[in-house]
Formats: sequence, structure tokens, C-alpha cells
Amino acid sequence: MGQRIVIALGGNALQANPKDISATTQLKTVKETAKPIVDLIEEGHEIIIVHGNGPQVGQIVSLYEKAEDIPNMPFPECGAMSQGYIGYHLEQSIGEEIRKRAIDKEVATIITQVLVDKDDTAFNNPTKPVGSFFTEEEARELEKNNGYVMKEDAGRGWRRVVPSPEPKSIMESNIIKALVESRFVVITAGGGGIPVIDKGNGILEGIPAVIDKDLAAELVAEIVDADTLIILTAVDKVYINFNQPNEIGLDTLTVKEAEKYIEEGHFAPGSMLPKVKSCIKFVDSKEGRMAIITSLNRAKEGIQGKTGTKIQRIR
Repeated sequence: MGQRIVIALGGNALQANPKDISATTQLKTVKETAKPIVDLIEEGHEIIIVHGNGPQVGQIVSLYEKAEDIPNMPFPECGAMSQGYIGYHLEQSIGEEIRKRAIDKEVATIITQVLVDKDDTAFNNPTKPVGSFFTEEEARELEKNNGYVMKEDAGRGWRRVVPSPEPKSIMESNIIKALVESRFVVITAGGGGIPVIDKGNGILEGIPAVIDKDLAAELVAEIVDADTLIILTAVDKVYINFNQPNEIGLDTLTVKEAEKYIEEGHFAPGSMLPKVKSCIKFVDSKEGRMAIITSLNRAKEGIQGKTGTKIQRIR
């Protein structure tokens, strides 16, 4: 019997070459990405997809920042644009692959708002760089005129930074669940979702922030009562002492072991750390749930237990 699986797609699944960010090249990459996803659909699994959007939303922001005589586009709207743009590519590519294999499935993208706490401590320390590089003088002007927080980025110039709050709930949860129960392939919470805060009286306000897509995928997985959360990345499995002579690939990882390795600093904050944390949260949320971290092309083998790192609830 097939499983209900939430897949978190990393940036390499959308743009194989970070230096080529054209829409044409992205679509070619996504057409290849669709094949291992449809392999899982063909085996009878229900698939829900969450994807990143870092390069794409940055590109959209940069276009508006550099354009003359065009009003600047607010960051939440840029996030919504990226959700639609990437969702379209995934819909087209997965749909094409489904039709080639004569599978009776349809694909739907949900523009997704994710509620965050307005008092989240992340708002006190914005860290996520977005958009173009500027000189220090230009950066000071943007801080003064636009209220941006600007930081120097590794000697390359100054960039806007935004906070990365924790996702609390998904506003379109009922829509997502209804589509999943109707057996659609659902694409949701793209880029971690559009962060919104509750202003009261039914009013939501989009805010300039970035939600980690792996944490959003974990939340989606709980909402749809998934059996498995698969986080797909550029490596086949999780490593400790990564890229060191004594690196060790992990086939399995208990919650206790994962917490120990986190404490020892084995997982990079902007890379493997949120992936492992998301997996811990998911498997801890309900008995019998499984989480896997592996590469896109080996997702099917990961489900079969042949590769990847399987995160278990055992403490």
C-alpha cells in the first residue's frame, strides 16, 4: 500500500547551475526533477511537494530594486510571485511525466500563507540576505528611505537582510487537506510560504521575512497526516565530520543521536541543521512516522531503505 509522503525539494532540484538562473534552464531542470517524483507516484504513493525559492525570489527582488520609474514590490508579493512561477514549472513538468506514463493524476499549486508569531525573536536579528548587492552609501540610503536592514555580505557588498521566523500554522490548511484527500498531487508552501501575522479581526498582514522551507514542509506533513517526510538535498545521506578525512555517512539516526550531533555542531545552520531539526520534529509528533534525508535521484531507494539517512523516533 502506498504512503502519504511530503517531499521538500532543495534548490538543486530547481536550478542545477546556480550561475544560470534563466526560466528556460530552470524548466529543463524541473523536467528532470519530475521523473523521480513521478516514480513515487507510479508506485502508488500520495505526494505533496514543498520547494525552496531562494534564487528565484532574490531574482524578482533584484529586478524591482534595479528598475527605474517602477514602484518597488513588497517582499511578500515577491514571494507570492515565486510560488506561482515555480509552481507552474512543477505543474507542467510533473503533469507531462504523469501523462507520458498514463497515470490518472492531476497537479495543483496552492499560493500559501504561513502564520508566524509577531513576537518571534527572529525579528530582533534579521539574517537572511535577499536581493541585489549595494555599496555602503547606497545601503545607508535604503535603510533611511525604505526602512531596510542592510548588512555587509562577505566582502561582496551590502545586501538587505530579513528575519526567518518559525512557522506556526498554514492558513490554507483545509484547502490542502481537501486536495490531498481528493488524491491530487499538491504543491504548497513554496519557499516556506508567505509569512503573515495576525492583526486581529480576521486581518492578515504579509511581512518581509523568509520561512525555512524544511520547517514549513514538516508543518505541512503534520497537517496532512503524512506517513513520511523526505527532505531532498545535494547529498545521498547525512554525514558527521562532513568533508573531513574522518567523515561518516549515517544510514539511521535516532532522535537522541541527532540531538547529540546538533549539540556538537556537526550540522551547518544554513544547510543540514534545519533539515535534521525538521525530521526530529516530524518523527516525534506521532508514533510510526518516518523521515528520510537523501538526494533527489535516490528518493525511491530512500523509501525502500537502500540509501539515505532514516530518522527514527527511538530516543
